[in-house]
Amino acid sequence: MTMLASYACHPAASRGRLHPEPGGEMRGPRDVFQRDRDRIIHSIAFRRLRHKTQVFVSPDGDHYRVRLTHSLEVAQIGGTTARTLGLNEDLTEALCLAHDIGHPPFGHAGEDALEQALDAHGGFDHNAHTLRTLMLLESPYPRFRGLNLSWEMLEGLAKHNGPVDRPGWAMRELDAMFPLDLASHASLEAQLAAISDDIAYDNHDIDDGLRAGLLTLEQLLEVPFVRACWDRVRARYPDVAQDRLLRELVREQIGVMANDLLDATRRNIAESGVRTVADVRALGRTLVCFSPELAAQERALKRFMYATLYHHPDQLAAADRARVIVTDLFRAYQDDPALMPPEWRDECALEEPTRSRHIADFIAGMTDRYAEKRHREIYGALALAD
Repeated sequence: MTMLASYACHPAASRGRLHPEPGGEMRGPRDVFQRDRDRIIHSIAFRRLRHKTQVFVSPDGDHYRVRLTHSLEVAQIGGTTARTLGLNEDLTEALCLAHDIGHPPFGHAGEDALEQALDAHGGFDHNAHTLRTLMLLESPYPRFRGLNLSWEMLEGLAKHNGPVDRPGWAMRELDAMFPLDLASHASLEAQLAAISDDIAYDNHDIDDGLRAGLLTLEQLLEVPFVRACWDRVRARYPDVAQDRLLRELVREQIGVMANDLLDATRRNIAESGVRTVADVRALGRTLVCFSPELAAQERALKRFMYATLYHHPDQLAAADRARVIVTDLFRAYQDDPALMPPEWRDECALEEPTRSRHIADFIAGMTDRYAEKRHREIYGALALAD
C-alpha cells in the first residue's frame, strides 16, 4: 500500500464504530476501512444497484450504465487518484461504492416522487437515505442493526458534498445516534469521492448518450472543452474513422479532468498548510477540486448535458412515467399496507410520520424492474397506457 500522507485518514486513528464488535477489528488482515469497503460490496443494497437507473430508465440494451456500474467507475477514478495523492485508497473506494445506495428506483425522477409523497412528513433525500440504509435498514448481523460502518465512512457519506447546514429529519435522527460533526467539512477522501462522481458521470453519460442516439458529436463539439479534447484526439489518430474515436474522446476528457484535479489539489493542500485530517475538517473549505479554469469548463459541460441529454424529450417522458409508478405505489401502500411483503407489512405503524416514512423506505429500496412489476400487479398492465 502507498505510504499515507499525514492529512489522510489513518485506520489506526479511526473514531471506531457505533456498536462494539466481538474481537474488535482483528478479523483477518483487513483494517477498519478495508472492512467497510468489503461490507458495502457484500451488501444487498449494493447488489440492487445493478437494476437502478443511472441515466436511462430500464435500458433495453446491455451496454448502458446503471447505478452499479457507475459506482464501480467512480471507485476506479477515486481509488487511483487517492493513491496518487497519498490518501487512503480503501476508504475512498468504499465511499465511492456506497455513495448512490440511497437512490430510489428511476433515479432523480423517483426521488422527486418520494419527496412529494413525503412532503407533509419531512421529505426525502437520497443522501440521507444512503446513511439510513447502511445504519438501519441493511441488517445482516445478529447483535445490531445496520452494517456498523466506521465513523469516517459515515461522516464521508454524510458530508462528501460539504457541511450539512440544514439536515432533514433522517440525517438528524442518524446524527443523534452517532454524531457526525455535520457542520464541518469532511475528509479529503470524502471530498475526492464527490468529485470522482462528477468526473465519472460527466463523461460516461456522454458515452451512453451517443450510444442511445440522443447526443451527436456535432452537438458535443459546440462545448469548448469537448472541442479541445476532440482536436487532440484527431491529431493523434488522423487516419482512424471518426466513430472509432468517440470512446477515445471520453477517455481524453477523463484524463484531462483527473490530471487537473491532481495538480489543483496538490497546490491547495500545500497552500493551506494542513498537516492532519483534523486540520482538513477545521479548514472551512474544500481542498479537492478542479482549477478555476477547468471548473468553469466543467460547469459549461454540465449545462450542455442538462439541456441536450437529461432534458431530452425521450428522457422527460420516461421520467414522467417513473414518477407515476412511484406515486401510485406510495398511494397503494398507504391505502392498504397488506400489499407489502410480510416483513414490511408487519412493521408498518399506524401513526404518522412513521407510517409514511416506512413505506418510503420500502419503495426506495426497490429496483426499477421490481417497482414496475409491483405496479403491474396492483394496477394492471394497462394502467400506464391510459
